[in-house]
Amino acid sequence: GGSAGRDAGTVTMNWPQITWIALVSLGLGMTLVKHGEPRTGTRSFWWELFGTLATAWLLWSGGFFSQAHATEPPAAAKPYQRELTRNARVIWGIDAPVSTFAAQIHQESQWKTTARSPVGAQGLAQFMPATASWIADIYPAELGASQPYNPSWAMRALVQYNHWHWQRITAVASDCDRMAFTLSAYNGGLGWVQRDRKLSGQRGLDNSRYWGQVEKINAGRSAANFRENRGYPDRIIHRWQPLYARAGWGPGVCDGD
Repeated sequence: GGSAGRDAGTVTMNWPQITWIALVSLGLGMTLVKHGEPRTGTRSFWWELFGTLATAWLLWSGGFFSQAHATEPPAAAKPYQRELTRNARVIWGIDAPVSTFAAQIHQESQWKTTARSPVGAQGLAQFMPATASWIADIYPAELGASQPYNPSWAMRALVQYNHWHWQRITAVASDCDRMAFTLSAYNGGLGWVQRDRKLSGQRGLDNSRYWGQVEKINAGRSAANFRENRGYPDRIIHRWQPLYARAGWGPGVCDGD
């Protein structure tokens, strides 16, 4: 798996974004008015514009302009609601956390069936080819041949792969923690979760708890991979899951936590 999907959907501008844009526009306008006049400072209009664009790109990358305030799932998700619900309940039972899995697909691919990440992750669930082949071999009756670009296959494989991790992550404090570990494993591998939990225990933290405990521990990932992995459960559970729960997709994990 991976986290190829960025924070997608309808962007809603609120007062912090509007204020920033207004102030930047005012500053650039004042600089443009004086453009061509003898300079008293060291920065030209073009230099100011370059700095502003660089700052805007950094803010965008950090989520300042993302749909942190989106109020509903994207329209592209709706055609898959019934099928995802059915697949999740077959594997996880009637109380399957469908909104969590919908949020995970949202994070992975923005519901784009043809999505492909720069590193080669494919389809709605952003499986790497080797992982897609492996999970298909493990569950031939349930999944059949690997088809990561087939949305039906991708949804079945996602809920099945999550369940595979869920079964192997034990001795945890709550289902909320267990799902966070599961999502961390989907994104970065079960081995890293196990190493993080072991190191947490050695450092006196509660390795049965993800949030605020194992979440803080890096057993050896690069800084970039660690940030990506820790952001993955957080965005899915706390940012995107509520959109799907409010839209009637069903329960999610950590409700009320």
